[in-house]
Amino acid sequence: MTGAARRLFDLDGRVALVTGGARGIGAAYVRALHDAGARVVVADVLEDPGAALAAELGERAVFARLDVTDEDGWAAVVRDVAATWGGPDVLVNNAGVANAGPIEHYPRAKWDAVIAVNLTGVYLGCRAVVGAMRERGGGSIVNVSSVEGMRGSTHLHGYVASKFGVRGLTKSLAVELGADGIRVNSIHPGFVETEMTARIDPSGLPIPLRRAGRPEDLTGTVLYLASDASAYVTGAEFVVDGGMINGVGHL
Repeated sequence: MTGAARRLFDLDGRVALVTGGARGIGAAYVRALHDAGARVVVADVLEDPGAALAAELGERAVFARLDVTDEDGWAAVVRDVAATWGGPDVLVNNAGVANAGPIEHYPRAKWDAVIAVNLTGVYLGCRAVVGAMRERGGGSIVNVSSVEGMRGSTHLHGYVASKFGVRGLTKSLAVELGADGIRVNSIHPGFVETEMTARIDPSGLPIPLRRAGRPEDLTGTVLYLASDASAYVTGAEFVVDGGMINGVGHL
């Protein structure tokens, strides 16, 4: 990579906030952003693994306990980040949950739980950082949706609805915030091996690349969207699924 190309992806001096950053895909995002030079806030309700990750990475990483459904919690975290580092410049809305059931046996409580974290949590996060990003002259918001935000899927009613919602919210915010230099894009992962998916056998899934995804497979897209390499990209969708959507019915 040439010096000019390397500088495009350089995040030195940037401040990145990653929700659900304590483990799995979120932890992979945290490590990649940190490796690229960013100061990173590991935001999660999981205090022990989140604090351990921040301690491992050192002085350019801190842990912040954050329930993404808590409006006051968002305000406090953004206020603390601004006071400490002046940021944030990058927000990765990664925190998410999943549940399932046939519609006639899918209770309101399950619906409310998944919408609260996956969609309302993203809305609250975007709303919380906009003022600080404006003051810093712009920023990048990366909303983690899913391939399930682009198709229907049996029994995953709340999850699918929430991820379609993230996709739509991303597009409306991209239009609204472009004049402020704030870019908003979405990532749509396919099947990725994490604790959340550990009970699912991926061998029968129609993935053209013939393997499940790993958290590290998603980090390049986040680095691209967080950096100046994507300076003219907003309102876009990035599918990172090993070809899974294209492979349906063809393997």
